Amino acid sequence: MTTQIFIGLAVGVLVGFLIHTLFDYNPTLKAQVISWVRVISRIFLSLIKVIIAPLIFSTLVVGIAGTGNIKGVGRIGLKAIIYFQIVTTLALFIGLGAVNLTKPGVGVNLPAEQSADANEIATRADKISAQDRIVNIFPTSLIKSMAENDVLQIVVFSLIFAVGVAAIGEKGKPMIAFCESLSEAMFKFTNYVMLFAPYGVGAAMAVTVGSIGLMVLVNLALLILTLYGALAFLILLILLPVALLAGIPIRRFITLVREPALLAFTTTSSEPAFPKALENMERLGVPRRIVSFVLPLGLSFNLVGSTLYLPLAAMFVAQASNTNLTFGQQMTMLLTLMLATKGIAAVPRASLVVLAGTLAQFDLPLEGIALILGVDVLMDMARTATNVIGNCLATAVVARWEGEFNDAGNEIDISVGPVPLHRDA
Repeated sequence: MTTQIFIGLAVGVLVGFLIHTLFDYNPTLKAQVISWVRVISRIFLSLIKVIIAPLIFSTLVVGIAGTGNIKGVGRIGLKAIIYFQIVTTLALFIGLGAVNLTKPGVGVNLPAEQSADANEIATRADKISAQDRIVNIFPTSLIKSMAENDVLQIVVFSLIFAVGVAAIGEKGKPMIAFCESLSEAMFKFTNYVMLFAPYGVGAAMAVTVGSIGLMVLVNLALLILTLYGALAFLILLILLPVALLAGIPIRRFITLVREPALLAFTTTSSEPAFPKALENMERLGVPRRIVSFVLPLGLSFNLVGSTLYLPLAAMFVAQASNTNLTFGQQMTMLLTLMLATKGIAAVPRASLVVLAGTLAQFDLPLEGIALILGVDVLMDMARTATNVIGNCLATAVVARWEGEFNDAGNEIDISVGPVPLHRDA
């Protein structure tokens, strides 16, 4: 499957380049061609998104209520939050350090006015308050949360529901059996959908390259290279040492995380990578009750790539507008982002909403968003793939911390679905 995805990626780049080159003379016709190509990627993303809610719900209920280890859930959650906070804080400092080192915004001219997309992003940022962020953690309707794929709300409901199922003893066993069957069916569903992944990935890449072309890299090359370099620094000098200290089998981890990371890279969203990441981390040796809890929690609290990107992007706008932020102001920005980055949706451009709010708070011109939008999709690819790698590693680290990591791994025959749930119990 990984080979097929790489082939789809390469074909998508070629098709996108041809679309951008052949139809550049007629923007209207090019937009129509791209919209039809996008249909393929939209179908793939829709099929993936429909998996997430039932998969999170069923695996969490079985993992918690099935084992009856309610106290262990709180302990795992606390360890996960501690780990998330340490790693995301380091990511913030790396992003800030990188942008101060390379200064990619110096000499860049801001556009005279915002684009329609930038205005829409700024409007969304104005509607989010600190109080709303807290309240929005808790669902008002399970159906609404599932319809909107609000992962954090689904996790909160599933946790409370699982505790309730465990509390009623024997009466709860039929619900556990139902959720176990639902989980197995959804994993099988995932296997079927993944057969379409190379086409969905290729179409997504064709749309990206066809829309913006390749020459856009030249204008903001230093910004893009700064981000990619900072993310490489984060992976090699933070995540890799953490994996080594935790005793995670590096080679097997890379093999299993490669496919989810590729899906995230090409679709610029963590959601398409979630089902495969959940399955592959179980194959790595993480018990399902841990991976089914930590992985969705990380989609809201451990987006290390997006966290690193935000101070980098904010300082880029400051440099482009010739605004000199003092050391104290930059530290204040980091503290602000430390809170604002918790609960970012795992969807494209969600980071830009947080960025817009940060720019407004520090009186930086929102026109900077219009400038970044031109290459944001290329940066979004890298930071989203890093988010997935970081979250997969988090599940393994917490499992090791709990003393439940299986060094031998859980071998899964993909043709017949995942390991039966009762093996973790």
